[in-house]
Amino acid sequence: MKRRIASAIDSWKAKADGVKEEIYALYLAYRHPGTPWYAKVFVGLVVAYSLSPIDLIPDFIPILGYIDDLILVPLGIGLSLRMIPPEVITECREKAQHVMEKERPKTWISAVLIITIWIVLVGMCIFYLLKILK
Repeated sequence: MKRRIASAIDSWKAKADGVKEEIYALYLAYRHPGTPWYAKVFVGLVVAYSLSPIDLIPDFIPILGYIDDLILVPLGIGLSLRMIPPEVITECREKAQHVMEKERPKTWISAVLIITIWIVLVGMCIFYLLKILK
């Protein structure tokens, strides 16, 4: 019984690491000159959402809070992969695997950028709401 639980935990960890590696590969594809502009826009949104600490449905809401992480992120990854040329994503996956094996990429710059974007968006919403209410 304990072996099954440990095996299941290891399996989930491997899948989570695979998703992290795929998101990093998408980030590299976003920066790749061979990626079409429309794919860059969508990939940018998927990567930003997956790295963002803010979710559409907050995680503290039982069950529903994790649905966006379990459905939206993999769905976004799948759609992104269809938009990117196969040779580009293959190259980016190889780079991502190489980087993830040696060292984890530093995401604090990405986190600061994403939080800044969210603050600006919330500020704009508040500004427009106050403008409408006056």
